[in-house]
Amino acid sequence: MDSSIRPASAFVTRSFRKASTSFNASGKSYSSTVDLRENITSDNLQGVAALDFTVAICTYNGAERLPDVLDCLVEQGPIEDCNWEVIVVDNNSTDATPQVVQTYQKKYPHLGLRYTSESRQGAGYARHTAIREAHSSLVGFLDDDNLPESNWIQASYYFAQEHPQAAVIGSRIHGDLETDPPAHFERIAAFLALTDRGNEPIPYRPQQKILPPGAGMVVRRDLWLRHVPDEPVLGGRDGKSMLTGEDIEAVLQIQQAGGEVWYNPAMRIAHKIPAKRLQRQYLLSLMRGIGLSRHRTRMLSLPAWKRPLMFWAYHLNDLRKVLIHLKRYGSDAWTDTVAASELTLYLFSLVSPYYLWQRSLCQKLAGRS
Repeated sequence: MDSSIRPASAFVTRSFRKASTSFNASGKSYSSTVDLRENITSDNLQGVAALDFTVAICTYNGAERLPDVLDCLVEQGPIEDCNWEVIVVDNNSTDATPQVVQTYQKKYPHLGLRYTSESRQGAGYARHTAIREAHSSLVGFLDDDNLPESNWIQASYYFAQEHPQAAVIGSRIHGDLETDPPAHFERIAAFLALTDRGNEPIPYRPQQKILPPGAGMVVRRDLWLRHVPDEPVLGGRDGKSMLTGEDIEAVLQIQQAGGEVWYNPAMRIAHKIPAKRLQRQYLLSLMRGIGLSRHRTRMLSLPAWKRPLMFWAYHLNDLRKVLIHLKRYGSDAWTDTVAASELTLYLFSLVSPYYLWQRSLCQKLAGRS
């Protein structure tokens, strides 16, 4: 039995090189503003220039990383019948992120680069802001450490046109690692948003319990606004907590409403992973946050009538996984970085419902005071 929504399989390389490029920047011409705060809903795009595609980059203190991402977007090849823009959503950065954006706005006015901010900390909130601000019906999300190949926008846009039933489209993401990963890293690589499901487009079937990460994800704006709440349960990491799963929560809400989720191997991205994110402390913290989010994503993937029964089924399965893992790896379950990361995931998946119930209660009590 699948006990969770799982990431797809992954592949990695080590080099920290820039994603390959081959096209010159296109000759589009859009006006560029430093801060545009129009509140656009799915039913009201009057007064706004309608575009075909929006690239949304959500960032926190990304001044050093953003230039590589923006350079990749400058080098996107010409796309017939597709006018696009770029939005940087600043999620409370304290570095020079606004100045980096201003520099690129002046240097590349054809990029259609806009800047806005979101004060609520977490990728879930930042992505929702990007959706509201977008001037197009398709929104493609990039993290500030994602380097799209030179045809990423083209591959995303054409796939969406050819597959109108696709509500969410996931990219093919390989890791560009700064240093050697721990032994057996391939067992947990997918949890760092690395995805490779082969060379052919395929749907993510609900019964498979596998979904794409938010990095490199393209969504239909109207479906997001219709089905993803303004206030997610899983808002994303906020500096105080590594609780994650906000991307899976949003995709599940769209999928449960009938939207199809697809994988497109032509949408290629290099995910730059620094050495600190391959260290034991970070990996254990990451797996703790993923584990704590699992009760929410598991229950969302089920019809309401199944949830009470499956709660106990998931609980027993998590306990079984912990015991099997301890028996298989012995002392290595605590000392080996990858084995310890897996054990952390199983243990915190086990306590996930109690953590989320306690968190919800504290939020309600805080709201009354």
